[in-house]
Amino acid sequence: MEAFIKGIGIVSPQKTFNTHDFLSDVVEYNTNSLRCIEPVYTEFLNPILARRMGRTVKMGIAASSICLKDAGVEIPDAIITGTALGCHEDTEKFLLSILDNQEQFLTPTSFMQSTHNTVSSQIALQLKCMNYNFTYVHKGFSFESAVLDGLMTLADTDAKNVLVGGHDEMTDRHFNITKRAGFWKDENTPTIEIINSKTKGSVSGEGAAFFVLSNEESEKNYAKLLSVKMIFNPESEKEVETKIIELLKEKNMTPADVDCVMYGISGDVRFDDIYYNLKNSLFNESTSVYFKHLSGEFQTSSCFALWEAAMILKTQTIPPCILIGENKKKQIKNVLIYNTYMNTYHTVSLLSQC
Repeated sequence: MEAFIKGIGIVSPQKTFNTHDFLSDVVEYNTNSLRCIEPVYTEFLNPILARRMGRTVKMGIAASSICLKDAGVEIPDAIITGTALGCHEDTEKFLLSILDNQEQFLTPTSFMQSTHNTVSSQIALQLKCMNYNFTYVHKGFSFESAVLDGLMTLADTDAKNVLVGGHDEMTDRHFNITKRAGFWKDENTPTIEIINSKTKGSVSGEGAAFFVLSNEESEKNYAKLLSVKMIFNPESEKEVETKIIELLKEKNMTPADVDCVMYGISGDVRFDDIYYNLKNSLFNESTSVYFKHLSGEFQTSSCFALWEAAMILKTQTIPPCILIGENKKKQIKNVLIYNTYMNTYHTVSLLSQC
């Protein structure tokens, strides 16, 4: 199963509204939590509707609107999203109102907007799209599950353009709870120096990224998505290497054919070794890049990585801010994304130049 990436829209902690701009003006942070730079939502939504929507819903609608416009698609044949936390802000509001009102006189708005499929359903309502609509909530596999469904939808139905996205938000309460559990760094960290970090914890992030996957060739396409693989709780690094080699063999490729590898290095000393081991062994001849110093760590952060990989293939440029070491390739034909969340959810995506 393969598909072309026809359009892109992304809201992130970086200035990524303009899909034609590729990290020319990087925002550097000195913190342990990154928040999105949000667009003016009235450009995408009725102000009255926007006022009642949660932040992640507005981010999702904005990103999907940019994506569909970029692809030149009015109504997609399917809308498929992946999220680990859903509309977390509205979930908190509803639970707090239960406590504050002693389980009485509750307004239903926050509950209705707290469900995980709120973003995909609101996009459909805005577009008046009655086609297939599904949301995957599979923790660190959420986005890849949505992408895999998108590929199957294109392969097994008459669909030509499928809108696929990933989104998650960070709230102050959730950050504080997960920080006590050891997820995040105790100290503020210059994000541009995350790659040199030798302490526990990463920098939290958030974002929403949408892609139009299509089975139609076009000069405007960004890249070709060749394959997606998920590896749950592997027993060893050797198992991960074996799975990656198997994926490449399915496409008649070897590690030497991968020009650029994108790693999910998060600055957490507990989990980053596997990236460096792959970099120094299986892909020692490939150009290495990373992305979580720009997006932060969250369970669907690989949606930011997919945007980054597609832009590399489209523009044939690698911004210095994401480069690890030197650029070893003059032309980038194939890009592999390898990411892990808490060393439990391992994902691999393979893309090629159109």
